[in-house]
Amino acid sequence: MGGHHHADVLVDPARRRRANMILWILLAPIGVLALVATIVLWPSGGLAKSPLGDIFGTANGAELSTGTVTRTVSEVCPSTEGLDQVGGKELQCQISYIAPAEGGASFALEVPPETTQSRPLKAEDKIKYLDMSHTSDSSAPYVFVDFVRSTPLVLLGLAYVAVVCLVARWRGLRALAGLVGGLYFIIGFMVPALLEGKSPTLVGLTTATVVMFAALYFAHGFSARTSTALLGTLFGLGVTAVIAVWATDAAALTGATDDSALTLSTVVPDLSLSGLLLCGLLIAGMGVLNDVTITQSSAVWELAEIAPHSSAKQLFTAGMRIGRDHIASTVYTIAFAYAGAALPILVLVSLYDRPLLDSLTTGQMAEEVIRILVGSIGLVLAIPVTTAIAVAVVKATGSGAKPSGRRSLGTPDDGEATHPGHGREIEVGAAPPLNI
Repeated sequence: MGGHHHADVLVDPARRRRANMILWILLAPIGVLALVATIVLWPSGGLAKSPLGDIFGTANGAELSTGTVTRTVSEVCPSTEGLDQVGGKELQCQISYIAPAEGGASFALEVPPETTQSRPLKAEDKIKYLDMSHTSDSSAPYVFVDFVRSTPLVLLGLAYVAVVCLVARWRGLRALAGLVGGLYFIIGFMVPALLEGKSPTLVGLTTATVVMFAALYFAHGFSARTSTALLGTLFGLGVTAVIAVWATDAAALTGATDDSALTLSTVVPDLSLSGLLLCGLLIAGMGVLNDVTITQSSAVWELAEIAPHSSAKQLFTAGMRIGRDHIASTVYTIAFAYAGAALPILVLVSLYDRPLLDSLTTGQMAEEVIRILVGSIGLVLAIPVTTAIAVAVVKATGSGAKPSGRRSLGTPDDGEATHPGHGREIEVGAAPPLNI
């Protein structure tokens, strides 16, 4: 395959401008609409800052501190000391001795059994604890809160950045910058807007559209391929939103399935929990859609470079062969990702003496099932649409002058026997391309 194929379809400036113009005619109204929606829905800032206050501010004088574990031993639980003298029983438990980060004498800390069963405290572990030694209630002067995980998280984050930049280079660095910008927009726009009672559907669609516009063009550059993928992504988001709105109402999903949701409904009564669930569906589907549409768009353009004289039908058929592989692998990805996240719920459900179908229709499980189905439907439909858009744009750029010694996708020479590599454009004297 000669590198001069690019000159036939993609490198010619006039044809490239024509392709970009077609796409921008379609994308510009959507971008303007998203910008207007962002301005209209932008949070007013009227919500009280931190209405829940300090999560550990339960007593005057209580202070969240950090310390280092020096040793862990099995001793009588401080909470049961002296019970044998009043007819009770002293219990043995894991006691960790903590050296405070700010200095001072070490002290004994009783760690909850649910923590020690899964991850016992070891020497040099850094933890957070609640210091209530200066409060009026001194029965439990120190309470274990959590581990300090800053170091491993920072190391993993640095490793992730290094691997992405090493493999994808500048494009990977731009993608990371786009990720940070997208998260900042979600936290700075979507979350406050939802808390102020704005329409969850509009807020979710606006957030997803703005993030996709910025992230795709920043990471992949302004090109017809990127614009094609963006159109396919926006279509998938639209389909996901429509199905999610219907499914949330039809399945009577309330979103009030855990303690966090119930706390939100109490503190922020204007917040729609079902709307919060809907926004979660859109944001979760956004990343997967972006992945498959970018890949599918690039595949069609590469096919067009290899065989610039193939018909639209031939290009679409070849592109969908690749797309079906995407569908098969990504459906697994979505299902297993949600199954992994919901694994504690699955384990808990298995302990009840109830039929499986009955368990799957409970509120918490139904939310997970609908997340999988809604995301998968939007993903599957986005692939043929992205492929069709890519083919239409490629054909709109023209075919160029047909070089001698080549044939197009799916157009065999007369008298040639059919074989697995048949149907691709092959350069005379060159090795046949890999089967796609």
